[in-house]
Amino acid sequence: MAAAWDLPNFDDHEGVHLFADPASGLRAVIAVHSTTLGPAAGGVRFWHYASSEQAVTDALRLSRGMSFKNAMAGLELGGGKGVVLAGSPGATISEAQLVAFGRAVESLGGRYVTAEDVGMSEERMKVIAGETRHVSGLPVASGAAGGDPGPYTARGIYLGVKAAAKRALGTDDMRGVHVAIQGVGSVGGGLARLLAKDGARLTLADVDTMKAEALAAMLGAVAMPADAILGVEADIVSPNALGAILDESTIAGLKTGVVAGGANNQLATREDGRRLHERGILYAPDYVINAGGIINVGLEYLGHGDEAEVMARIARIPERLDEVWDESASTGRPASEVADAIAMRLIGR
Repeated sequence: MAAAWDLPNFDDHEGVHLFADPASGLRAVIAVHSTTLGPAAGGVRFWHYASSEQAVTDALRLSRGMSFKNAMAGLELGGGKGVVLAGSPGATISEAQLVAFGRAVESLGGRYVTAEDVGMSEERMKVIAGETRHVSGLPVASGAAGGDPGPYTARGIYLGVKAAAKRALGTDDMRGVHVAIQGVGSVGGGLARLLAKDGARLTLADVDTMKAEALAAMLGAVAMPADAILGVEADIVSPNALGAILDESTIAGLKTGVVAGGANNQLATREDGRRLHERGILYAPDYVINAGGIINVGLEYLGHGDEAEVMARIARIPERLDEVWDESASTGRPASEVADAIAMRLIGR
């Protein structure tokens, strides 16, 4: 494997830490992109990668995205990300591995704050919290900030989708607006439920076909294969699964005027943001629209405010999107590049 600083996604990260615990079988990466605004906060995901280099690359990309996300959300937090490598597809993380990962987080002395991401849960965060206090997303009392970030992420994306509809379609009344949602897990499924209440017309897809079909039946939506959803003709396409799904090929096949969803790192390359722009497709930068979850667990960790404060901050996500879109319109620069420039100014890069 190439050295981390030789990888294309290395962006002057402050630290890239590799951990191995032979007793539990843990292999993990923690990437710290920036601590300029505060401790590097970002969830940990449990995922199977084809190679260790792919795992490091994912941690690099995601940690940079967290720096930008936290800065754009106005949080006193930097950006980091944890990745625990699954030994095989469909593997389950063991309690011993969670304990070992908690020790790894603790060894960084508070420079990295972890929370749940793909393959994790509140219960697994509780195990990690037995080894370190630098963790959020833990079960909390009613009305307090914290707990499962998924519903809060979904709420922010819902508000961002409505803001995108207002900008591109001239209305934030979602009745009859066709939204194609890729991924119906905690975030995408939550988004679908909120949009269904507004009368939106939904097309759903997930790698778990049965999950998509069941939710579609519940909401009066249509389900389709996961590999076809990006090409469906819709008012809005909302990616809410894994990243790097918008590339030269998929962008050429889009039949929509808006891409607004919660998946991290949707653009495979920087050039893909320009490709969307050149096609006249309104793009909601992912780390702006999907900040609801980190707002929730970030305020939990920082001890700033309660659930009402979380919801008030999430309600400002459309304002930040409008700021990005306004500058994009006035300068002719892609929204993705405008958002990056604003975030970099905020973290002093």
